[in-house]
This record gives sequence, C-alpha cells and structure tokens, in this order.
Amino acid sequence: MTETAPYVFDPFAPGYTDDPYPEYARLRAAGPVHQHPLGFWVVSHHEHVSALLRGSLSVEERHVRGALADLNSEIYGEREERSGGLSMLDQDPPDHTRLRRLVSKAFTPRSVAALQPEIERLVDEMLDRMADAGSVDLVEALAFPLPFAVISQMMGVPSGIDHLRMRELAGTIVRSLEPVVDPDLAAAIMVADDELAALGLEMVRRKREHPGDDLLTALVHAEEDGDVLDDDELVAQVVLLYIAGHETTVNLIANGTLALLRHPDQLARLRAEPDLAGNAVEELLRYDSPVQFSRRITLEPYDVAGRTIPAGAFVMASLGSANRDTEFWGEDADVVRIERANARSHSSFGAGVHHCLGASLARLEGTVAIGRLVERFPGLALDGEPTWNGRINLRGPSLLPVTVR
Repeated sequence: MTETAPYVFDPFAPGYTDDPYPEYARLRAAGPVHQHPLGFWVVSHHEHVSALLRGSLSVEERHVRGALADLNSEIYGEREERSGGLSMLDQDPPDHTRLRRLVSKAFTPRSVAALQPEIERLVDEMLDRMADAGSVDLVEALAFPLPFAVISQMMGVPSGIDHLRMRELAGTIVRSLEPVVDPDLAAAIMVADDELAALGLEMVRRKREHPGDDLLTALVHAEEDGDVLDDDELVAQVVLLYIAGHETTVNLIANGTLALLRHPDQLARLRAEPDLAGNAVEELLRYDSPVQFSRRITLEPYDVAGRTIPAGAFVMASLGSANRDTEFWGEDADVVRIERANARSHSSFGAGVHHCLGASLARLEGTVAIGRLVERFPGLALDGEPTWNGRINLRGPSLLPVTVR
C-alpha cells in the first residue's frame, strides 16, 4: 500500500497568489498548526490565529532577524535593521506601548472622522474622471491614488516634497513584507528605505519650523509627562503610516470591488440598501483580506491545540485562512454575504496590542469609495480578468479593468 505524502504548505506554487484560498482549505484540513520543512510554522484556524495575535509573542526586529537566521531557508534575504529607527510595527511592550500611546494622541478617532468630507470630495473627483473615460483600471483610477492622497493630506506633506517619489519609494519598501530572494531587490529596498527616511526627516524639520493643522505636526508635539518622540522615532512612524496607511487600503478597495462584481446578487443588494455599506466593508475585509499573514516570534514554548511550537520559532498567522475557516464562519465562508452578522470578527486588522491603529481610516476610505462607486455606476462591470500583483502577503490586483456606466 502506497503511503500518502505528508501535506506541505506551499505559498510558492504556481497560481497560489492568484487564489490562495484552496490552499488555505488544505492547510486547515491538515491541522491547526503546521511546520514547514524550511523551519517556519503556520497557524491557520480562526480560533488559534485570534489567540496568537492576542498573545505575548514578539514582533521585535531583533527577534525576527534571529529567527530567520535559524531557519533552514533560502526564501528570506539577509535582513538589516532599517534606517530611521523602529516603528510600532517592530516593537514589543513596553516600547510599543509608549510609541502607540504617543502616536494615538495625534491619530485620534476625531481626526479620522474629520476627514470624511475630504475623502468624499476626492472620491467624487476620481469617479468623475472615470465616468469621462468609460473604461478604466480601477487600481490606477481609484484604489491606488485615493489612500495616498488621503494619507498625504492627513500628514500635511510640505510643499516642495516630491509626492510621486514618495509613492515610488513606498512601493519599493513594501516589498520587504514579502519573502525576498533577489539580492538586487533587497539592496533596492534598503536604498529606498534610506531615501524615504531622509524625506521624512526633512518633513519633520519643516514641521518644527512651520507647524500646521495636520497629523505630522501633532506627532511632533505629542507629549505625555515630558515624553516626546525623537527624530528617529518620528521618521519611523512617518514611514509606517505611509506604507501601512496606503498599501492595505489599495487592496481593500480593489479586492472588495472585485468580490462584489463576482457576487452580483450582493452588489445589487448593496445598491438597494446603501446603509449596509459599513457592514459590507467588514465582510469584504473578511472575504479577501488586504494582508494575508502576520508574523510572530515565540519567546518561549507556545502550545497550539496540543502541539508545542518551540521558543525562538518564526510563526506565520494566516489571516486569510482564519477569515475563511468554516468551523467559525459556517459552510458559506467562501461566499460574500454583506449582511453577515459577525463579519467584524475578521482578523484582517490583527488583534491585541498590535491591532491596526489605522483601521478606522481604512474602514472610512473603503466605505466611501466602494459605496459611492456602486451608487454612481449602476452598470459597473468587469472588462476582463484582473492581473494579480504576485505577492504572498499584501495580495491584490495590480490591474482591475472595469467599465463604468
């Protein structure tokens, strides 16, 4: 009798980045925790992903570098500590707690809510241009420029700063969140990181001299009991906000629109019941997460469903898999239902102390963009198949052709 080969999770298989969800189903069926032959671990069920994200595992860059150095792996390039200090994304408590507390003083719910009229204006201008064109790439026409314009205005980018260059640099740096095997790409990421950090430092310098009513000025002046952010910390948060505040929202708008176009009954229902837009965005975040994985490092042995992951291990929490786990969501987990009562229980913004600080801004942008798009164009339709960006983690269309009428 021939033995069945053990299951191996393979995010590098042909076609995976076009549609990873069949692979996630196989991953969950193989068990709640899986060790890859290269040495990293993957947690895939909603229950265990949620617990891991809320646990006391590490995200610190030094621990990440140490874990990657120990992997039997050639899929990650040599890592260096990035220039400009470390952001909240790379720090554990208490350092993370301090940074988040100071940044939260500037990035408040009130400041986000105040952006709604400007977001609506930007969306309407972009939709006007789309109407004139008739057929567009939704990524280039709406999903990409909107969040970049919003974060740039929110930060108060000073005149003379090259917006286009910042956009290019952020697009290069975000590749560091993927496995990097090309040494030329690894070198380009480091160069881009240094250049964007230099631009960030120039922005900080100008805001110290000429403060304004914007997020960056608020960050410069954020203070608690005499504690303030130094220049390296300010630059690190600027870089983080540009990347996290932009790339993920691009995927939310593009992935979400595509999901609605492939579920025409749900698209029709959203048009008929526009008050469902907020819950629809939660369901679209669940159905096709803008970020597919979140990394953690175990500082001590960690148990998942009776299996122990050793200390010092690199663990990938599969947000995309958790969001389609039929044990939690039911048998229709692979279907969009914009009225789904528990849609907000998705893992797309993480959880615990590292829950995405910009979640409310992403929700607002997604709700306005998708809601106004489907309302403005009752004949919105695909004009060909999307081209995927080929990324394992920040997965989304690089091209989404649509007709608007």
